Amino acid sequence: MAPLRLVLPLCFAVAALAQHPILIDTDAGSDDLMAIAFLASQPSVRIEAITVVNGLAHPDAGAKNIVRLLEVAGRKDIPVFAGRSTPLQGKAEFPAEWRKTSDDLPGVTLPASSRPPESKPAADYLIERLRDQTHPLRILALGPLTNLAEALKREPAVASAIEELVIMGGAVRVPGNLGDGGAYKTNNTTAEWNLFIDPLAARIVLRSGIPIRLIPLDATNKVPVDLAFLTKFQSGVRSPLARVVAQVLETDRAFIQAGIFYAWDPLAAVALLHPAVLKTSNIHIDIRQDPPEEGRTIQTPGRPNARVALDADGATWRKLFLEALDK
Repeated sequence: MAPLRLVLPLCFAVAALAQHPILIDTDAGSDDLMAIAFLASQPSVRIEAITVVNGLAHPDAGAKNIVRLLEVAGRKDIPVFAGRSTPLQGKAEFPAEWRKTSDDLPGVTLPASSRPPESKPAADYLIERLRDQTHPLRILALGPLTNLAEALKREPAVASAIEELVIMGGAVRVPGNLGDGGAYKTNNTTAEWNLFIDPLAARIVLRSGIPIRLIPLDATNKVPVDLAFLTKFQSGVRSPLARVVAQVLETDRAFIQAGIFYAWDPLAAVALLHPAVLKTSNIHIDIRQDPPEEGRTIQTPGRPNARVALDADGATWRKLFLEALDK
């Protein structure tokens, strides 16, 4: 395949995005922190709020970590809301050791927070904010879709206020990643973690009518984070925010060395500003609900309900990510 090329320089894309507020829904894993750092490093990007979903981190612990990350970024104006601690249906969860790492962030130095997360539950905030359909916003979803699905289930009309929903999740024409690293034993070889955790939530969101851009493993597999990238990033650290990202990457060195660490959420964050970093196709997607394929992202007949990224330009992603945090 010929390399994909960007249409706009970074400054123009960021300036355009500044006119459209964004909300980030995240499960506060290591790659989520990288994605948030990328967006928070650019003052003209209007992050209106961050909601934390049950996933890699437990929501309360993840919300506290996000608040501390925003302190480093100088973005203390961004409110952070924690969601429910269970999926809408079922009891799926990430391996306990991964969750503890995401909760505790060993090896990552973050300051004590000058404020707590907001007391309002994430779904309550989403419903309240999205009732204002005169000010639509874009949402970047970096974890399971429980928060969004809960809001849509309780008040379906709020879907109209979402201008675009960019989701990192799923595996359409490639295998899933539940077995990567060997920490989780399963017969499910088709699902990706984010959508596996809460398949019902994923189905609700995909059937909501919201304009969706889905970034599955098909695209993120094209953007590995390898030891060369780790070394290059760590050698160029200048800012406190870049130092945090370097520490986050170091905690994942074992996964990087094993060749199973990819720019999952950071690719989605860059694609939010630069759609041309992805190659998408309009597809009708459904989410399987039953074992042994619960959470599988499957292409089915029907009117397309998502623009699905099936390829990505890894070289351009690396360039943009490094440039944004080389400050």
